[in-house]
Amino acid sequence: MAVRRRRLVTVLAVLGAVVVIAVAVVVVVIATRTGETRRDDDTFQASLADFYATPDKRVAPGELIRVEEIADLDVPGGTALRMLYGSEGFDGSPRVSSGMLLIPDAPAPPGGRPVLAWAHGTLGLGDDCTPSRHRNPTLAALDMANWVPAVMARGWVVAATDYVGVGTEGDPYYLIARSEAQDVVNSVRAARGHAPAQANTTYVAFGHSQGGHSSLATAAFADYAPELTLAAVAAAAPAVELGPLFSQQYRSVVAWGIGPSVAVSWPSVYPDLPLSVLTERARDRYESLGRGCLSQQAVELLVDRASGAQFFAEDPLQDPAWQRAVAEQTLDVARLGVPLFVVQSLADQIVLPNTTALLARNACSAAEPALTMAWLGQISHQDTAMTGGLLAVDWLADRLAGVPAGSTCGDPLPVEPASAGP
Repeated sequence: MAVRRRRLVTVLAVLGAVVVIAVAVVVVVIATRTGETRRDDDTFQASLADFYATPDKRVAPGELIRVEEIADLDVPGGTALRMLYGSEGFDGSPRVSSGMLLIPDAPAPPGGRPVLAWAHGTLGLGDDCTPSRHRNPTLAALDMANWVPAVMARGWVVAATDYVGVGTEGDPYYLIARSEAQDVVNSVRAARGHAPAQANTTYVAFGHSQGGHSSLATAAFADYAPELTLAAVAAAAPAVELGPLFSQQYRSVVAWGIGPSVAVSWPSVYPDLPLSVLTERARDRYESLGRGCLSQQAVELLVDRASGAQFFAEDPLQDPAWQRAVAEQTLDVARLGVPLFVVQSLADQIVLPNTTALLARNACSAAEPALTMAWLGQISHQDTAMTGGLLAVDWLADRLAGVPAGSTCGDPLPVEPASAGP
């Protein structure tokens, strides 16, 4: 019996050593590949520095500064360009933003092409994750694969902002409604400044997650560009009801995804906003996390979730300054003035379905705007724009064709709306 026990101990020791060696090898391989990828990314980003440099002269909002083809982004039925254009900060200060233009290959119809202004979701604020600066771009990685071919086939231009301060110099303004709206609208102006696009003055907006906040904000600030006509707005899993979203997610790992970008951005707009609501660990890390890329932080965030580490020490809405800031950046959807289409998954763990149900109830409390809701089943947050994109494009096409928008406000909501909060 003793001999068997010794043999078992020996076998376990050997197995343990093998596991340790295997883990060490995996760590070394990952570290090596990460280092190699980092060097490749740095080299690629350095090669784009001149393109994204802010001009010495003042640039007007919407003025197209420069464009170049993104040769390695495959767009069925179209061509992809990166662009740099004039925009503004939340306070009206001159800024530049970058983005992409997707232009159909087919000839433009008489009267030119309408523009779909796309607003992307939360990616992080780093250069590497800026959509127009991707080193190996694909439509799938940009949440655009399912619906862009249909848009190209319809003959629309896509103007896709990166947002001010994301991929360009200066402070970013994550979830700051006016700034996001200005970037979206100015991307449409920039598209019109590129003659081969043959873009006309009519546009629609579509966004996902943070971009849903941006696309609906575009309706709120549509009078920013009186020369343009906003026909309708669509949003997938929109982060619009910020109060209940913050209050329900502040203890979850989701806070590590959106919290750093908020902590980096909002003090630029609200200088007195206290960061004491963050945990000590979050205060040490939010700057590097926020200015990095979520796609590169996945393992780190999983470790945080496993360890139980929290980003917020308390519900930020219990602090009056945070409460005021959140209220200011929460859109009054009942006053947006154009038809709205919103697609939301009931399985979403990031933008929670009950917050979108609250959005629907608020929008339906007024005669305008007309709201159409599309509720999906077992679809992840990240896949909502991909899955719901064709629904959004078909709905937007009807609005561009002049078909009156219907309404789902008479339908029962599948979940109880969240509480509006303090």
